[in-house]
Amino acid sequence: MALTADKKTLIWKTLNETRGKIEPAEYKNYIFGLMFYKFLSEKAQNWLIGQLRGETWANIWNQNPEKAAAFMQSKLGYVIQPGELFSDWQDAINTDQFNVSNVADALVHFNQGIQKGARATFDGIFDDMDLSSSRLGSNTQTRTKTLMDWISLIDQIELNEDSDVLGDLYEYLIGMFAANSGAKAGEFYTPHQVSDIMARILTAGREDMPEYSLYDPAMGSGSLLLTTASYMHNDGVRGAIKYYGQEVITTTYNLGRINLMMHGVEYNDIHIHNADTLSSDWPDGVQSGVDSPRMFDAVMANPPYSLNWDNTNREDDQRFKAGVAPKSKADFAFLQHGLYHLKQDGRMAIVLPHGVLFRGAAEGRIRQQLLENRNISAVIGLPEKIFTNTGIPTIIMILEKNRKTDDVMFIDASKGFEKQKNNNLLRQQDIDLIIETYLKHEDVDKYAHVATFDEIKENDFNLNIPRYVDTFEEEEPIDLHKVDESLIKIDKEINESKQTFNELYQQLVSTEE
Repeated sequence: MALTADKKTLIWKTLNETRGKIEPAEYKNYIFGLMFYKFLSEKAQNWLIGQLRGETWANIWNQNPEKAAAFMQSKLGYVIQPGELFSDWQDAINTDQFNVSNVADALVHFNQGIQKGARATFDGIFDDMDLSSSRLGSNTQTRTKTLMDWISLIDQIELNEDSDVLGDLYEYLIGMFAANSGAKAGEFYTPHQVSDIMARILTAGREDMPEYSLYDPAMGSGSLLLTTASYMHNDGVRGAIKYYGQEVITTTYNLGRINLMMHGVEYNDIHIHNADTLSSDWPDGVQSGVDSPRMFDAVMANPPYSLNWDNTNREDDQRFKAGVAPKSKADFAFLQHGLYHLKQDGRMAIVLPHGVLFRGAAEGRIRQQLLENRNISAVIGLPEKIFTNTGIPTIIMILEKNRKTDDVMFIDASKGFEKQKNNNLLRQQDIDLIIETYLKHEDVDKYAHVATFDEIKENDFNLNIPRYVDTFEEEEPIDLHKVDESLIKIDKEINESKQTFNELYQQLVSTEE
């Protein structure tokens, strides 16, 4: 059972009231860190209930700490020592024995107790919780009070075993923090409506695949990975879906790792790295002089738009065979990176600015090469103001490696939305229409057109959507006779008003001194 909208709003309001002077962008690190620690604690407690058989975790630990730690590690990938569970923190608060060191020591011990095979998933995941920061308070006493307030607050939020409820809340809070964190929100958040379009296209006709690998080279909070996986029938089955991704911003990388696990993804199905995708290709690259890249069933991305990047000495990079993107615009670099790692029968979806459709020079040559290779299968124009970090209109481009046809489907979905206070919202009917149109692969008047390669070639490989989808609406013809009658009537009314005014003016009486 999902959380109601009223419940979510109440949780956000309550959380915000405890924030004090801490900016949302920093506040989220503490809140998400504490939420995640509670999640891991409750997972450990539930596992312990089935293992202890009347014993206490403290007794088992005291008998043989190393053996106890190894046993929990083998099942969960991490260890939480007795006295350091989230519930222990709350007990310490209730008995007036809590101090900021309770949390600090627990996080140190957690990091020390990560299983070797789980280090890539858990290592440093709480590093963004700076417990010595003056933002929490000017001294230990005030920092302790701040943590006590947050822990008590989060303890009241029912983070039960239902990962759908927990993940739903977590995703909602990510979106709310994004909306309240200004321009940099786009570093970690893609609106769910956009994720949904990409996910449904990527998985269409492939929902029954027994094994499925996902890759996001600019993964942010991981929402694209999770949304795509949610349409697979094996979602939630351990080992059936593998999650791969890279994220250059460490704080966002931690956010993504937490998000995946809070949605119930097992740590051994998560393979993500804190790295610069364009500078550091996925680790399975050139080995012993042989290029053996990892390939994925689905690639999805919402990379930073028109990013500056180091494009020097890239001519021999196997990822950029279609051409090297200009230094001031890395859009086609991200696109080609993703396409390079796509399986021959895979499918890719990427969000990009409109400029990639028509800009010339190096980008024009790359675009032509992609079209001649039959890689681009669809271009979907989205409304403006649907992202928290930019008001510009964007597109979703769908790509494949081994297409048999060379046409391209254009969908102009820029006018289908609900206007809100600061942003535009894609409604469910707007999303459904995009998916239905894409799957039918047919022309729709004023909305979609399947362009042949010859049409595109005649347009000099310019993919600007208005060249292919005519959305012009003819205005109704003007009845000049009615206009003339209306003007005569207006003139008559003006003359009558003037006459009335003059009559009133004559009746006015003035007195000289």
